[in-house]
Amino acid sequence: MLGWNPQRLDEVFAYAATLSTDALVIVTEGQTLGAFGKIDVPYHVHSIRKVFLSALVGQHIGAGAGRIRLEATLQELMIDDSPQPLSPVQRTVTVRHLLKSVSGINHPAAAEAGLTAEKNRRLGERENLPGKVWAYNNWDYNALTTVFEKRTAMSVAEAFDLGIAQPLAMQDYVREDVSYLEAPERSRHKAAMFHMSARDLARFGQLYLDKGVLEGRRILSDSWIERITAEAVDTGDRGLRSRHGYLWWIPDADSGLPATSFWAWGFGQQALLIIPEWRSVIVHLSDTSEFRRRFFGLIQNDGLEPQAALEKLISLCREPVEEIAVFCAKDRFVSRREFAELLRVIANARAEK
Repeated sequence: MLGWNPQRLDEVFAYAATLSTDALVIVTEGQTLGAFGKIDVPYHVHSIRKVFLSALVGQHIGAGAGRIRLEATLQELMIDDSPQPLSPVQRTVTVRHLLKSVSGINHPAAAEAGLTAEKNRRLGERENLPGKVWAYNNWDYNALTTVFEKRTAMSVAEAFDLGIAQPLAMQDYVREDVSYLEAPERSRHKAAMFHMSARDLARFGQLYLDKGVLEGRRILSDSWIERITAEAVDTGDRGLRSRHGYLWWIPDADSGLPATSFWAWGFGQQALLIIPEWRSVIVHLSDTSEFRRRFFGLIQNDGLEPQAALEKLISLCREPVEEIAVFCAKDRFVSRREFAELLRVIANARAEK
């Protein structure tokens, strides 16, 4: 069945049913081979938003009005920050640096949550030369949002609707599925957050699998998609996050995925996997709304650090008491360990019969 073992594919969806997974879709050669959960319900996709932004920039690169030059600096684009302004060195950061997550700018950012400690570890308090240090840095992505909207005179929601959702005939996306998370006390740059259904996310992934073409129409350039792996930066990690290119993750051999794969990740193991060797797109989504309510409650009300809040919620669900049993059954966090096991079961379904 298009390279899949049907019995083992059933095992994939049976395992997903034991998690707090709300939607899982496997598409091969444009055909949906299996689906679990509510694939037509838009869920908060968290950091998957970043690959949408990458696609939009890719559609608007070039010189002239309304276009974005990759070598344009923040100085040229008149991009600054407040309450902490950019230094002269930081103003030499280019659009390409932002896309490759190598700006080296360690400013507070909206929607950063539990990412701050790791960003600080990589960037420190020193002034970094642009292009020298990689860090998963929400400041870069939010500043890129500002650059995009300023250069194109379009909101992210409008540009995505006109440039991607309509051409791909997305069924569930509306412009109201994009909202902004603002933190002016941290930075002037806003985070453009997305909700999206699994079936629409699979359509977006199929565009990348088909090298930017839908039914003979060019939506995104092939060369832009090739940059993901061709210009990827080593992260220093192993497994699923070995390299990072144009806001996509590239796994290594330890991940169990084929070498040509790349993927987008979001909080709660929201995932969009592009696997060219299998001619497949895989989407995994969870409804994280209740988890986020409890997670941020522990931070704001109990004073816990983000990582400590996450660990507490996970540990509570190992042996849940009655008052949180429903939460643990339906809304608990899908851990990285569980997600890695899901990917192992998926890879096993591709094994020889």
